[in-house]
Amino acid sequence: MNDFSPSRRFLLLHGLDNHRPRGHWMWWLAESLRGRGEQVLYPQFPAPSQPSPQTWTDLLHAELAQLGDRERVVVAHSLGTALWLRASQSLPEELRVHRVLLVSPLGDQAFTAENRNEEFSPRDLDPERIAAASTKSTRAVVSTTDPYTPVEASAWGAELGIEVDFLDGAGHITPGDGYGPWPGVLDWCLDDAVPVRGITPA
Repeated sequence: MNDFSPSRRFLLLHGLDNHRPRGHWMWWLAESLRGRGEQVLYPQFPAPSQPSPQTWTDLLHAELAQLGDRERVVVAHSLGTALWLRASQSLPEELRVHRVLLVSPLGDQAFTAENRNEEFSPRDLDPERIAAASTKSTRAVVSTTDPYTPVEASAWGAELGIEVDFLDGAGHITPGDGYGPWPGVLDWCLDDAVPVRGITPA
């Protein structure tokens, strides 16, 4: 008999146009965590190419409610980071989590009608509410060559109380940038004391 009982649950939040392909690091992360006996929720958000902030927020709340009383960990990418930051401003106390990782957060320049995400722009963010939404920590991972990330990512992180790890030349941290298997993000999920490391070029 296996007496292993996971002490935490993970929720993964994907971004625009993401239909959860197997080659994406998020798919790899979900499978890697599950292979270690962890419990992972990795929902497909409705209409990922024409997203609705209200519909996505409703699903986010429903998924958060399923995390239970264990340690709750959220890992978000791209538009998923904007979803989390918007939601954090009015997140009910019972849906708060322990720690959050925001991968490739979006700067103001990323929210345009052309990008189909204009309504997701998280305006007038309150750092105290961001901190309250994740009771232990909120961390961001930013690539030095990401055209969508906040222009001054260090200042952005400091203003919002978010610690930022920088990856050299990782683009928007997608499969096209070499981010299928990503041991660095798995390491953080299993031990948040470590910074998030990028992939070492071969």
